[in-house]
Amino acid sequence: MLRRLSALPIDRSDCRALFSGVLLALSFPRPDLAILAWCGLVPLLTDGERRSFRSGFLAGIGFFGLVLYWLNIVMTTYGRLHPILSLGAYLMLVAYLALFFAVSIWAADRCRLRLGLPITLTLPVFWVALEFLRSFLLTGFPWATLGYSQQSFLLLLQSADLFGPYGLSFLLILSNATLAALWQWRKPRSTVAFPRISLAVSALLVAGGLGYGALRLTTDVDGRDQTMNTLLVQGNLDQSVKWDPAYQQLTVDIYEHLSLTPPAGSPELILWPESATPFFFQEGGPLAETVRGVPRRSGAYLLFGSPAFEVANGHHRYLNSAFLLNPDGDVLGRSDKVHLVPFGEYVPLGRYLPFIDKLVVGIGDFAPGSLQPLSLNGWRLGVLVCYESIFPELAREQVRLGTDLLINITNDAWFGRSSAPYQHLAMARFRAVENRVWLARAANTGISALITPSGRIVDQTGLFERVSLQGQVGLGARPGFYTRYGDLLPSLLLLLCGWWLWRARKTLQP
Repeated sequence: MLRRLSALPIDRSDCRALFSGVLLALSFPRPDLAILAWCGLVPLLTDGERRSFRSGFLAGIGFFGLVLYWLNIVMTTYGRLHPILSLGAYLMLVAYLALFFAVSIWAADRCRLRLGLPITLTLPVFWVALEFLRSFLLTGFPWATLGYSQQSFLLLLQSADLFGPYGLSFLLILSNATLAALWQWRKPRSTVAFPRISLAVSALLVAGGLGYGALRLTTDVDGRDQTMNTLLVQGNLDQSVKWDPAYQQLTVDIYEHLSLTPPAGSPELILWPESATPFFFQEGGPLAETVRGVPRRSGAYLLFGSPAFEVANGHHRYLNSAFLLNPDGDVLGRSDKVHLVPFGEYVPLGRYLPFIDKLVVGIGDFAPGSLQPLSLNGWRLGVLVCYESIFPELAREQVRLGTDLLINITNDAWFGRSSAPYQHLAMARFRAVENRVWLARAANTGISALITPSGRIVDQTGLFERVSLQGQVGLGARPGFYTRYGDLLPSLLLLLCGWWLWRARKTLQP
């Protein structure tokens, strides 16, 4: 199939497929033209000459090629890769991700031809199932799941507490397929029947989503009996010097100054970003004592990112961690990152690929930790370190373990002034809504933010600002359907896809 894909010349049908992918990509931040996600696939789906796998693949190339363009910034500027090697790695990842688009379109067309099932029924099912598969296959990469494009549409965002981002993905693809069917029906001499069922279902689901959102927003989903005055500290340390020992004292001094001169009032909790202390805090020493002095002088709890290590049988395990200190400067607990970034924090199959280096400068390969909320005055804090905020199951499990406040500490300096920090923040908003819990986000270079359980961003910083942001966060989660049952919808759809494809093996419509 891939051999045939490369053998055909580019034609008008291919251009329509690429155009569809680009339209979908433009629905994401930035430019955040969310409306395009509702109709972006129509040019591809109304192309009667499309070759399903090829067209889906090219749409995926257009989509992921544009959404993930910032990977080249990461690999060349901070990963020190030669531009040609960076471009090669980028194209390989884009091609891999485009396969999920290709299989979705191909499978839907196959079921149409062999089982007589309309695209309006099959494509939303295959699309969501393949998005779900992408979230865990080969460690998972759920970046730019289509539902995230609606992060600024607060009414529809509320349904995330039912089905996560996958419910919105289903609705968006159903809309695309229905609009395509309407367009084909209106063509002169068209043999396509009026898609009354899919149109009715689409209208009912959209109305239901809007109604559910309005109902949720009229209730006090954000209010909590207990609140905590929280200070987010954005140090804005340049990534090129972050791990340079000569800058360690300056780094700590910057965070100390911003923490002890809050914008207003006395904070109860101070949050520093991922790897805010680019040294092993647990080893002690003058720098660690300076860090301990911040909670002692402020009277607040301090949570900060720092590398950590464990020694077993003479071997060191390195961890990307967050430490929580009480107002006396004592360590209350440590939370370790569970889902690591391939080639960023470790090299997959590193024993067999010794010639490949990590993109991250600093210490050796990290090891995954275990989920463990941190206790603070009877409340529990669930920490998501950087990349972990794009995995719904991790936030859900934190809340199931009793988390009252989700905290996302991250270092988005890798992304520069690209769209990536905005995309990353958009996905974090879903974690708050899915579990109906407040989320506080501290980022090295931005975007730091306070997010309510309804997904509203109460306040946020700009990119590359050295600033602290203070506000009240509510304590206590109100878990609903998604927290309890997780990805039930895409799991069932994945099973349905398998059944359809099994039936389509030999069945042919007359």
